[in-house]
Amino acid sequence: MSARGLISVVVTTYDRDDALAAVLRALAGQTDRDFEVIVADDGSGPATAAVVARWKTALPLTHVWHEHRGFRAAEIRNRAVIASRGAYCIFLDGDCIVRPGFVAAHRRLAEPGAFVTGSRVLLSRALTQRVLRDGLVVEGWGARAWLVERLRGGANRVLALLTLPLGPLRHLRRRRWRGARSCNLAVWRADLDRVDGFDADFRGWGREDSDIIVRLLRAGVRRKDGAFATAVLHLWHPQADRGDLPANERRLADSLAGERVRARRGLSALTGAA
Repeated sequence: MSARGLISVVVTTYDRDDALAAVLRALAGQTDRDFEVIVADDGSGPATAAVVARWKTALPLTHVWHEHRGFRAAEIRNRAVIASRGAYCIFLDGDCIVRPGFVAAHRRLAEPGAFVTGSRVLLSRALTQRVLRDGLVVEGWGARAWLVERLRGGANRVLALLTLPLGPLRHLRRRRWRGARSCNLAVWRADLDRVDGFDADFRGWGREDSDIIVRLLRAGVRRKDGAFATAVLHLWHPQADRGDLPANERRLADSLAGERVRARRGLSALTGAA
């Protein structure tokens, strides 16, 4: 059973307006048009707002912003979920370009009681610079162009861009939390409500996506693999500050050791719901 009706694509960004423009361009070219985009803006400046305004003519687009007080991806994603209208949410990072069938593929893979973990292809610094400087429409490239780039070192792999009908193999890791990332993740809104969304106690880079996966699994939602169907093109970026990672590792360890399903500070902290 695939998802029906409106899908909400939540795009998380912070002060990278050139990458966001490329991501929104790719979303505007989707074959499946029954979706909305919520830009979850972790406190960017006016350049990001200008990009959003420019793309509102091509996309059903909402800009959700909060003041920048450090890396607060978990909280801004929750704010975007609250602003969303779809029954199914796809989380995407603002430097991950999607190919034309991305939303359609996630719709086909959606099934009750499961979340879908997508895959990615990492682009090199040099190719990323060309994409952003020259406006390369990489989401439209075919196999030959990607093979050339792989040989040049422009991408870390290309086989992930193939589309394969994996069938029951998509459920082999149904209870595994490792390796799942929120840069390409699809979850039913009802399941997000069940676990109270992302945990905003995770501040700074790292592990907030692992935590929500752990809690979804604990709530009985199984993992479904979106490999060879949903790959995104992840633009290069400098390594994020890892200063808060040790504290977030401790938070994740606490989550793994306990039985908690709901976030300590999740959706309900923003809505006032019980």
